Amino acid sequence: MKRFTLTQRLSGVFALLLLACCGASAWLQIAANSRYEQEVVQRLSSGLAQHIAGANELMDADGWRPQAVRSLFDMLMAVNPAVEVYLLSNDGRIVGDAAPAGQIKRDSVDLAPVKRLLAGEMLPIVGDDPRSQDAQKVFSAAPVRVNGQEKGYVYVVLQGQAHDALAMAVSRSSVLRTTLWSIALVALLGLAAGLAAFALITRPLRGLTRAVRAFGGDDGIALAALERPGDARDDRGDEIAVLRRSFVQMGGRISDQWRELTRQDQQRRDLVANISHDLRTPLTSLHGYLETLRLKDATLEPEERRRYLDIALSQSRKVGRLAQELFELARLESGLVRLEPETFSLPELVQDVIQKFELAAEARQQRLTTEIPRELPPVRADLGLIERVLTNLLDNAIRHSPPGGRIELRLGAAQDLVQVQVSDSGAGIPEAMRAGLFTRASALNRAPGESGGLGLVIVQRILQLHHSEIRLVDGAGTGAVFQFDLAAARQA
Repeated sequence: MKRFTLTQRLSGVFALLLLACCGASAWLQIAANSRYEQEVVQRLSSGLAQHIAGANELMDADGWRPQAVRSLFDMLMAVNPAVEVYLLSNDGRIVGDAAPAGQIKRDSVDLAPVKRLLAGEMLPIVGDDPRSQDAQKVFSAAPVRVNGQEKGYVYVVLQGQAHDALAMAVSRSSVLRTTLWSIALVALLGLAAGLAAFALITRPLRGLTRAVRAFGGDDGIALAALERPGDARDDRGDEIAVLRRSFVQMGGRISDQWRELTRQDQQRRDLVANISHDLRTPLTSLHGYLETLRLKDATLEPEERRRYLDIALSQSRKVGRLAQELFELARLESGLVRLEPETFSLPELVQDVIQKFELAAEARQQRLTTEIPRELPPVRADLGLIERVLTNLLDNAIRHSPPGGRIELRLGAAQDLVQVQVSDSGAGIPEAMRAGLFTRASALNRAPGESGGLGLVIVQRILQLHHSEIRLVDGAGTGAVFQFDLAAARQA
């Protein structure tokens, strides 16, 4: 079964209502014209019965004069075939007429309309038609008086059978057909104009329908194509158009969010794959050396045994560090970490962190230096998380700088911010890894055989909680240079 659209159903209902209204209007017009004609005829012939009753001797002391009545009636009906004349007694019985034999269908006429007419009530007033069992027609009536006494009534039907026959013939003529065709043409034009108006009115609704259907398009391209320049100006007062634009904008945002979720899901897959690889490598090495120690324990020299244990311990540290980073990143991503901001001196925190890495730098024959201005405003941040940021950056700088290299931590002030910069003298970040360096996927894009880590990803997430971000900047004659800003504490 075919299902019609809302616009089609509305147009169909409108067409039916229009046709019904046209039919009702035509019927009312015909009824009004008929009533108008009846009133005109009745007013025009209001004195006809009185003239007949007063100008002719229809009754004498002996009663009605049939021959005079018939001669008068024949003459009147010959002059005006539309009228039919009757004589009524005081009780309404028909006592005289000029109708052909068998035409009279009533023996009497109701005198109530006659009395209303004689009383001067509002026209038109219809009364019984003697030539029909149930028809009502306009009439003229007047009392017949003999010696000052009312003996009956002259009752003149103004639209008799001749009038009805002529009206029927005219109704079949070209005049009526032309009138009907004119009404049909007007109705057709009105229908066309109404459908056109409906199409214009429902255009925003069709636009909303297209927007809803296009919502499932790939990457939101079909949905975005529905947003046309100038729509906001053209449809400013149209609620449906406003709803369509809002839906298109909402759909665009949902599409962007869906693409972002897809990208993050892919990054999560990459993370799992790379972390699995990073875990498998040290675990395999750890398992191999432990198994070797067990099998060759009796034959190994003490120095060789110590070397195997050192390697196993180093691989165990790698696994532990990676597990700790995974746990920390999971906490940051889950939203369980809540900032505990406090006002503190950043130079003091830097000195504490530098002391933790002095031994590691000396072991690699690296120089660990700082550059801190004397007058530096305090910052307001989560001290523990900022310490973690500095720790990760210095740890990366030490591990990626060659022996004898230099690591520098520099502080500076800029407006209401305190700027932190960590640089090293290593090989720097390859150009292919710079794009999205601090996202999950790019943080694991490393050379074959190089150990990965989530230190920069954790740093970025912590700084995002502080409404900041880590940046990789170009430094002349240096390796990697990382920089971020912290908000200075407001002075009381």
